Amino acid sequence: MLSQLEMDTPIIQAPMAGISTPALAAAVCNAGALGSIGVGATDASGAAKMMADLKGQTDRAFNVNVFAHAAPTPDPARDKAWLDFLAPYFADFGASPPKSLGVIYKSILEDDDMVRLLVAERPAVVSFHFGLPDQDVILALKQAGITLFATATSPAEAQEVERAGIDAVIAQGIEAGGHRGMFDPTQPDDQLGTFALVRLLVRQCKIPVIAAGGIMDGAGIAAALKLGAMAAQLGTAFVSCPESAADDAYRAALTGEAAFHTRLTTLISGRPARALANRFTALEDAAKGQVLPDYPIAYDAGKALHGSAKAKGEFGFGAQWAGQGAPLSRAMPAAELVKTLMAEMKQASGQVL
Repeated sequence: MLSQLEMDTPIIQAPMAGISTPALAAAVCNAGALGSIGVGATDASGAAKMMADLKGQTDRAFNVNVFAHAAPTPDPARDKAWLDFLAPYFADFGASPPKSLGVIYKSILEDDDMVRLLVAERPAVVSFHFGLPDQDVILALKQAGITLFATATSPAEAQEVERAGIDAVIAQGIEAGGHRGMFDPTQPDDQLGTFALVRLLVRQCKIPVIAAGGIMDGAGIAAALKLGAMAAQLGTAFVSCPESAADDAYRAALTGEAAFHTRLTTLISGRPARALANRFTALEDAAKGQVLPDYPIAYDAGKALHGSAKAKGEFGFGAQWAGQGAPLSRAMPAAELVKTLMAEMKQASGQVL
């Protein structure tokens, strides 16, 4: 199936739910790379609109990413304790925390409508983050002719990916921006770096490996390919593109001091995720000992706090996801960035331009 993908370059734009727009994905696709949209934070109706918009802008292959996390366990007492902790920060902006928290979006593990939509729409690629769906879902998608990718943060997770019949594994290193793709965030995390993980998986797996995490330029892509990856997936590199949905504050932070100090935090969403250092990540010490609601229930609180702060002109509580290579970010149209990355990759590989 991988041979059917329309890719002129070994570059994959990461899905980045909420940031990767159909316009961004289409621009990447039309430039010869694999563009992606993330639909994990919407429902089947929203996903259908995004895919229709994307198809209206490109006729090339694209990736649709879905979340495959375990269903959260509601716990009103735990939710209240977390909201009580956040209450003073809401008060700083003349607001009160929500009275209660909810599950703001579903995993594909419990979203039959999303599965039916993907089977009907047949995007070239569907990728999974946070785990894997049931085998019947995997089989249905494969029978629809869809190539399947899945994120792994460890050799053990990669073994599960391969056993499940997935076509390629995304080796997500600790450097990566956004949410760690860990199958079970309650288990120890060896926090393997991208290149170490790529080498381990290339030697272990019979399926292709895609490198992800901290890669921002063509030299990084060339290095990943040299280590045996079939492609490199870049997310933070595309945040500054005008086609992304990043707001002005997010873009400005990528060019500031915070870019040199990304932090892994669970505070924003309830799962480990790497973000630019900001007022939310700075609460880590104060929040020690607090037991957060399960993901994505905790995210309901994080989004509410960001909304209250943003209404008063403070953007430091936003989910400004970014990898450790953030200082290498460049603001340019997505198609130009793909072209630049390819030229840099060829130069780093010693190829004739």
